[in-house]
Formats: sequence, C-alpha cells, structure tokens
Amino acid sequence: METPKDYFVHPSSYVDEGAQIGKGTKVWHFTHIQQGAVVGENCSLGQNVNIANHVKIGNGVRIQNIVSVYEGVELEDNVFCGPSCVFTNVTTPRAHFPVHGVYAPTLIKEGASLGANSTIVCGHTVGRSALIAAGAVVIEDVPAGAVVAGNVKDYALMAGVPARRIGWVCECGERLDASLVCKCGRKYKEENERLIPINKTI
Repeated sequence: METPKDYFVHPSSYVDEGAQIGKGTKVWHFTHIQQGAVVGENCSLGQNVNIANHVKIGNGVRIQNIVSVYEGVELEDNVFCGPSCVFTNVTTPRAHFPVHGVYAPTLIKEGASLGANSTIVCGHTVGRSALIAAGAVVIEDVPAGAVVAGNVKDYALMAGVPARRIGWVCECGERLDASLVCKCGRKYKEENERLIPINKTI
C-alpha cells in the first residue's frame, strides 16, 4: 500500500524518481518534475510547468502556467514566476553542437517577482524582492548605467527590452516614490545606487 503524501500532484502530472517535493506543495495539470529536482514546501506549480533535473526551488514559490525552469536555475523562497516567463541555461545554443551539463547559473533571490512573458537570460542574478515587468528581457552587455548588465539589484523595478531599472519597489511589492517610504510602513534609503531597508520588520 502506498504511503499517503503530504503534497498534492494532479494525476496528469509526472514526478520522476529521485525528485523531492515539500509538504503542502501543489502540482497542477500536465506538469513534469524531473529527477534530482528539489521543490520546497507550500509551493504552487501551475499547468504545463517543467522543472528540470537538479533544479532547486525554495519554499512558498508560485510558478504560473507554461513555465520551464531549466537546469542551472535556482529559485529562492517566495519567488513568483508569472505565466509564460522564460529562463535560458545555455549562452550559445546550437542544435548541431548540443551542450550537456555545462550551464550558466541563474539565481532568483528571495521574494523576487518575474512578470508574465519576461525572459531571464542565463548567468544572471535577480535581486531580493526585485520586480521584473511583464515582457521585460534581462540580459548582459547592457550599456553602462542601465543597471541590468549582469545582475538585477535588490528591490529594483525593471522594465523594457533590454530591461532597465525604472524605479524601486518595496518588499511588499508596492512601487516606491522619491520619499522611499512605502504605504505599508517600510522605509528605505538609497546608497551607491542600491536600496537599503531602514526598518525591515513591520
């Protein structure tokens, strides 16, 4: 007799042997979690989601429909991936010269949100509580001063193609005005083109 699971997997989905799923997580229709993947507790994986081999996903992560999280990508706790957002993991993809096991790592830090149809080109870090607008493309080799070349800073609000910082957001997700005081009560200061929380806990 099969041991009852403390997570939910829809009957249309596949979980490969060796994958780990945390307590309270829900895996919806037509989703595939591959061997060696680790999905944390209390996550929600929507329809047609693919979690590749050895991907690490933290607790409380929400992945909306039609998202593939490829090997080399790590999502920390409470990350939000909007519908059809895109990750890559190879910098020079070629059908005739396939790359296996050599992936440029991508890290999405705690509380970051990736809008619908946004693209995160591999080899980048998206900062804590950053907000990537729908359709934005995070790439490297963006002209100096655009702030997106390489890594996206904590609390950055990014938009456009290529994505550029157009402001700052609070940890709660609200866009900050020039005062850097959120209506939720959190306060920030800007130093060296970085946003620093003054009163992190409310």
